Amino acid sequence: MKDTGQMEKTMMNQATTAATPMSSTTRWLRWANLAFMLYLLLLAVSMVGSGFKMATGEHAKVLFEFASHPVAGLMIGLVATALIQSSSTVTSIIVGLVAGGLPVTTAIPMIMGANIGTTVTNTLVSLGHVRCNTEFKRAFASATIHDFFNLLAVAIFLPLEMMFGILEKISNWLVSPMMSTGDMSMKGLNFIKPITKPVVSAIQEPLSSFGSVTGGVLLIVLGIATIFVAITVMGKLMKSLMVGRAREILKNAIGRGPLHGIASGSIVTILVQSSSTTTSLMVPLVGSGTLKVRDVYPFTLGANIGTCITGLLAATAVSGEFAVFALQIALVHLIFNVMATILIFGIPFLRELPVKGADYISDMAIKNKAVVAGYLVSIFVVIPGSILAMTA
Repeated sequence: MKDTGQMEKTMMNQATTAATPMSSTTRWLRWANLAFMLYLLLLAVSMVGSGFKMATGEHAKVLFEFASHPVAGLMIGLVATALIQSSSTVTSIIVGLVAGGLPVTTAIPMIMGANIGTTVTNTLVSLGHVRCNTEFKRAFASATIHDFFNLLAVAIFLPLEMMFGILEKISNWLVSPMMSTGDMSMKGLNFIKPITKPVVSAIQEPLSSFGSVTGGVLLIVLGIATIFVAITVMGKLMKSLMVGRAREILKNAIGRGPLHGIASGSIVTILVQSSSTTTSLMVPLVGSGTLKVRDVYPFTLGANIGTCITGLLAATAVSGEFAVFALQIALVHLIFNVMATILIFGIPFLRELPVKGADYISDMAIKNKAVVAGYLVSIFVVIPGSILAMTA
């Protein structure tokens, strides 16, 4: 009897010991998978750039004449992000296109549009509270404050960019030390080109048999599909690896002042690799009354800044004559979000505008639910579609 009890204890101890390395192994496998997905993202961005060069050749300018008007570029970025539901994906695609020869001036409004398009996710999440008017008002206001902030940022910075080229000049100054080499794959980043170029060349070779235009388009499509897969899987892996830490940061972030909120929003978004996820987490908490709209406002701005990490990572994959411009457009995204946060949140009058806008639209929404549908269709479909049709 004593021996049996002893055996049972030994078996239990062995099982416990075996279980611990198993969870540790799973964790390491997830980190390894994450590293592979990051490599896939870098590879995909190179594919988009190479495909764009291959397909357009000397006709790149003609191909993007329709987007040469800044407002049209803005709408393209907005619609693409609203459809794809990921500003990280759209930004990575834009980085790839700039690497292939798309002018930075044309790409800047697209980056701004991507910022607006990403906000549709948390607006849709707020519809989960539609049955209770009090909850829905709070949830819809917390979702649309992101919309109003990004719309205000574009309303201020797009005209400034069109008149003075502020973002282009600042980003150009930051990358100017690299301009003389014309190649970003240098010094510490030398390892990027050797690990991506052979694979891209191996994929490009069989596709070139279809002709330069068709082969180039196929390479772009394959690159975009790979960006989708890489960013989706990276997001899921980061959530599973960081969910506890992200939640802890989230708990500690709220109500500790705006600077703390902005910093925490940035960190959580970098951890989960999605500003849509970060801002959507906030909506049910505000809807249920756990948090206030003003509490999550700085956190939302931090999410805008944190999401820029993907574009910067994507830019490290690029080499060749346009490599420095790929880094420049990734920096434009970061500079735009940082400057918008400092300007709008730093000036009390401007800071209040998104809060008042969100409060006004949520009041209208609880009186008539059709306002919600009208708002979503107008901002993300009708207005962009009409502007694109007119500028075309």
